[in-house]
Amino acid sequence: MERNPNAISRIGLKTTLVGILISALLALIKGLGGVFGHSYALIADAIESGADVLTSALLWAGLRWSSRPPDENHPYGHGKIEALVAVGIAIALTIAGGIIIRDSIDHILVPHKTPAPFTLFILVFVVLTKEALYRYVMKTGDEINSSAVKADAFHHRSDAITSIAAFIGISIALIGGEGFEIADDFAALIAAGIILFNAYKIARSSVRELLDEAVEPEFRNEVIRLAEAVPEVVRVERCHSRKMGTAFHIDMHIWIDGELTVTEGHDIAHKVKERLFRSYSEILDVHIHIEPSKERNVKMTEL
Repeated sequence: MERNPNAISRIGLKTTLVGILISALLALIKGLGGVFGHSYALIADAIESGADVLTSALLWAGLRWSSRPPDENHPYGHGKIEALVAVGIAIALTIAGGIIIRDSIDHILVPHKTPAPFTLFILVFVVLTKEALYRYVMKTGDEINSSAVKADAFHHRSDAITSIAAFIGISIALIGGEGFEIADDFAALIAAGIILFNAYKIARSSVRELLDEAVEPEFRNEVIRLAEAVPEVVRVERCHSRKMGTAFHIDMHIWIDGELTVTEGHDIAHKVKERLFRSYSEILDVHIHIEPSKERNVKMTEL
């Protein structure tokens, strides 16, 4: 009755690989544009894109690892590696944000040239590309319910936002002329703040998953409703769930008529599992404990 998450992981791997290739190209374009265009905001943006490449590569490796089937040492599978990768992404974002803050302050204190106008065209291209990539990756993350893939999507969105900040800073520097060069550096500081905020959101969600925090009440209530819709189930006494990467494991206690045989109780448990599997493709396995009913009126018709 277990499900193989390999197909889901393959979707995530394909999306992540696309993100790696695009982020690497953008990092190169922004880095060269920042150096030759005298824009630290653009260089900071290139650093952020470089972090995208690193973290997406970590995610790609994590997805491959998490798709491995359960074994003797990991009976629940390897799905938790996705949450660990998401934490790694948050750490990488934090480091990138810290580097940008340090270098931005140095550039504010030391005068430098006004950024070149052509850097604005680079940033427009980057923003449009990264926003499209964010939407593509987030759609996949929602489809396969992967916190790591969603974290990677937010990484692309943060890159687009930092590019917008860089665009504003460079525009102010160009319009203001001499004395306004530091607007470029303040834009880099704003970008760093956005990066750190995204790192916090990603880390918070991933740590909750690692600590087996209860999933959304709506999901739990629907699982209970579906189980109690099986005619022979009197009620669900207890229902717990844990998220393992893109999948869920469900543990529940159900009441059935105490006069039924062990074989009949076993068949009822399988009916509950099949109903849940049909309703939620992301449920990997369901562990059911049978309890003799404490209520005399057992349901005889399906809800």
